[in-house]
Amino acid sequence: MKKRYIIPIFVPHLGCPNDCVFCNQKSISGQQKMITKEDIIKTINFYLENIKDKEAKKEVAFFGGSFTGIDVDKQEEFLQTAYKFIKDGRIDSIRVSTRPDYINKDILKRLKKYKVRTIELGVQSANDYILKQSHRGHTFEDVKKASKLIRWYGFYLGHQMMVGLPESTRLDEINTAKELIKLKPKMVRIYPVLVIHNTKLEKDYLEGKYKPLTVVQAVETCKEIVPIFREKGIDIIRIGLQNTDEITDPSVKGSEVVAGPYHPAFRQLVEANLWYDDILKRIKEMNTKVKRVKIIINPKDVNNVVGHKRENIQKLKDVYELDLIIEQDEKMKEGKFKLEILEKYPEFLDEKE
Repeated sequence: MKKRYIIPIFVPHLGCPNDCVFCNQKSISGQQKMITKEDIIKTINFYLENIKDKEAKKEVAFFGGSFTGIDVDKQEEFLQTAYKFIKDGRIDSIRVSTRPDYINKDILKRLKKYKVRTIELGVQSANDYILKQSHRGHTFEDVKKASKLIRWYGFYLGHQMMVGLPESTRLDEINTAKELIKLKPKMVRIYPVLVIHNTKLEKDYLEGKYKPLTVVQAVETCKEIVPIFREKGIDIIRIGLQNTDEITDPSVKGSEVVAGPYHPAFRQLVEANLWYDDILKRIKEMNTKVKRVKIIINPKDVNNVVGHKRENIQKLKDVYELDLIIEQDEKMKEGKFKLEILEKYPEFLDEKE
């Protein structure tokens, strides 16, 4: 299967009719001025010149504010600009992100005309009370209707959900994942809530009305959510906000993050924790005290098996006095593994008197 490259075009917050408590698109996207046709052309050309795999699929993605909420003439201008690259054979498709209450038949017909392939909906939660507390301005019923329409018109459907919203619990977030799989998205993004400067959430945080998740709490929640999507074959295309000059450690000068479960390798923390649990479960099923074990994995899984800063290897050594030896095998399917016992601890029997 050919690799797919995303060429991101960030559209400012102007398309969104609401100010969600957690959102400051200027901080998240790093810009506030409306982009121009020339900006789009320049960005696409830059990425095309720097993509080494010329045979790979290339998709222009309009991220940021709710794309289908901006002025229709602007939508047409942006879509036409990207569409010319499709007609020239230089890119393959277009992707947009938007709100569920900014989807209808006319909008979908317009997107179809310009070869938009994927529509991502900002769902955030399946709980209407939590959506209201976050000032989302839509209900989960809007999500269901929009998702059905998007799929009916033949688009690829994507969902974005959040963990750690005001008054949301881990159970709420697990339930959101279970509700989303019923709507059959092709892909999902999972974002832990960060407290960003100049948001309602920052005010609530500073006044003690909102307590963000810790990194450990956010990882534990995502650990329970990820398998729900994977069991249904839904692609998890991102876990955690992308690290930028603005979205970085709160201690860094210029960071827009005030508090919350920020980590530059958040996805790896989640994936590594899942691997650790799976490996430990399999070792315990061996029903013997092992000293050295060989794990055979696909090369692409090495970093997650080892863990962030070799955390998994060290935990197995410190807690279970076990050495994990890694063998890479490209024939092994990604996400799968085999274990072989290399050495056991001796079993001592009490002498009978």
